[in-house]
Amino acid sequence: MSFLLIPIAPLGRTKTRLRDCFSNNQLKELTIAMFKDLANKLTQVNCFDGKIVYCADIEILELAEQFGLKAIKEKLTKPRKSFDDVIKDLNTIALTEFNAEQTTFTFLDILLISAKNFVEIHSLVSNHQLVVCPALHSAGISILGRNPPDITRTFFSDSLTPSFIALLRHVKKKGIKKIAIYDSFRAGFDIDLKQDLILAHEYLKIFNLTHTETYKFLENNLKLTLQKANKNNNREFEIFEKD
Repeated sequence: MSFLLIPIAPLGRTKTRLRDCFSNNQLKELTIAMFKDLANKLTQVNCFDGKIVYCADIEILELAEQFGLKAIKEKLTKPRKSFDDVIKDLNTIALTEFNAEQTTFTFLDILLISAKNFVEIHSLVSNHQLVVCPALHSAGISILGRNPPDITRTFFSDSLTPSFIALLRHVKKKGIKKIAIYDSFRAGFDIDLKQDLILAHEYLKIFNLTHTETYKFLENNLKLTLQKANKNNNREFEIFEKD
């Protein structure tokens, strides 16, 4: 049994690093737009035995059910659990309540990922102990597959080392050999910073994804543009308000 797992932060806490770009209400709208786009893609993905959305917000859970996804309400705690603990909780639910033999985590802000990416990742997880897609900009993780689900812990909350690097160091020490790195621009691009929003707006056009809810949101609400800070440097940008 293989399960796709989708943890989603509470709407009031989502994408807090983008609060200098959007209001809290706009960030909620962006989150819902990204979720609708992801859920719509998943209607074309039939390789998983189950797809579980894990969130504390009823609005997201009701949407999940409308798209045929299994919705499970997260119980919030004070203090808030670390992201690693949230991942562990959802993974344990899949393992103990649904008899999952393989779990694959995906996240809401991987805007460009396609149905084909999910099918390819599922195939890799079926034949490897660990499948990881590195995040494009951060040495983080955009997709994580484990076979079996408890083959290794995660390192999303490591305060010193990026999660992709920390995870690979750990599994090599454990002697895990059957590891696949899924190298994909579309599956690895995520949104964390202000410049990611601007690039996402452009990439959605390039990949003919202007019909998506996320593109429509950015088209109507994003008031920023960027240019290279130095003509000889493609990694540093200056961000400007649109006229």
